[in-house]
Amino acid sequence: MAGTTSSSLIWSPWQATLHHYNNNTSRFHVKGYPLPCQAYNPICNTFNYKRRFCSSICNDDHVITTDSSFSSNKQSRLSMSGCGCSWIQDNSMVHATSNGTSSKKWSALPAKTAVDVSSVSDLFEFICSGPLVDKIGITPENVGQSIDKWLLYGSQLCRLFQLNELKLTIPQKARLYHYYIPVFVWCEDQIALHTSKFNDGDDVPPLVIGFSAPQGCGKTTLVFALDYLFKTTKRKSATISIDDFYLTAQGQAKLREDNPGNALLEYRGNAGSHDLPFSVETIEALTKLTKDGMKMKVPRYDKSAYSGRGDRADAETWPEVEGPLKVILYEGWMLGFKPLPAEVVKSVDPQLEIVNKNLEAYYDAWDKYINAWVIIKIKDPSYVYRWRLQAEIAMRQAGKAGMSDDEVNDFVSRYLPAYKAYLPTLYAEGPTGSDPDRVLAIDIDEERNPILAT
Repeated sequence: MAGTTSSSLIWSPWQATLHHYNNNTSRFHVKGYPLPCQAYNPICNTFNYKRRFCSSICNDDHVITTDSSFSSNKQSRLSMSGCGCSWIQDNSMVHATSNGTSSKKWSALPAKTAVDVSSVSDLFEFICSGPLVDKIGITPENVGQSIDKWLLYGSQLCRLFQLNELKLTIPQKARLYHYYIPVFVWCEDQIALHTSKFNDGDDVPPLVIGFSAPQGCGKTTLVFALDYLFKTTKRKSATISIDDFYLTAQGQAKLREDNPGNALLEYRGNAGSHDLPFSVETIEALTKLTKDGMKMKVPRYDKSAYSGRGDRADAETWPEVEGPLKVILYEGWMLGFKPLPAEVVKSVDPQLEIVNKNLEAYYDAWDKYINAWVIIKIKDPSYVYRWRLQAEIAMRQAGKAGMSDDEVNDFVSRYLPAYKAYLPTLYAEGPTGSDPDRVLAIDIDEERNPILAT
């Protein structure tokens, strides 16, 4: 492919510049660790922003493709999740329109220091300082040997989130290189481990990775980024959420009628408000997409239907996925929750007793299908209220219908009993049946950034 040019091939500015010097025999070292992305010239330390993209390609492993439909389809799902991605909002964002011009930028975060990421040495040290490096089992040597992949993944995520790659703020740089990319590297390792258990010629089912995290903490955005990286590196993936398996509007109305006066089951959300047979049917069908040409539509839920009470989306609007799938990314706020003794849940909230009983059926419907887990942990469940309030304020400021502060308080109050009851056990024991070696636990702060566990 060398010497060709294609608009579908995306190169990081770092990659392009380093490739420009790939004929130099010098190797670039950082604190004794070689960075073998081709052959580096020490001049890499001093490159400034006046670099250009190279149009020639030197290695098929670096080929990245983009799907023009991906961003529009996924952004729709992302926007409906109500996530508050404040780390993205910065003056260094560049919004490109279809005709190549720039559109209005987001408002800047207050007093954020811009980071010059032109130095591979600086980036190497920044990656190695991240709180997830030890958790995912990588060393400085590993980072040095795979620095080209880190650069490429960072470039792709900047493209996805429309960030100015050459002048990231500290929050942006941390979110990409301390969070999203380390989790993606861990997912790659889990897929490799999963695949190694099968013989050549076997149909290898996709690995199912569960993402359990409280509402508003950014799990949908994380899964969005991971799905994009899988697709742009030519590995087929599918995303599903427990939200996709809520009861239909009719089923939800019956649940409400069967549990009069129970605020926890008045609206969708808690255990009992999901169509478990439908979820089993979906996940089993997805895991059978092991060959080229196999396709299926993946269900989605329309939270805006019936004045916000919600309903299953029309099947004609469901996205289609095609095999062979490498991975299924399965996310939800209560994945991994397990029933507790009745007296324990009643002490949290008497209304939780029936929810706890409903939860007994959830392991066989959800958790037993999950091969590896990402557990995003928070110190205080009340963070959920603040995050939801941020999302609703952002929606109102954007001219969209959003809940009032009182409505947000009422909404979150229907979930807090479950958080208070089930999170301590999930954090202490992990999901039922999970392999501790295949669980990545990530502690995050109130700003949704990964931190070292205390």
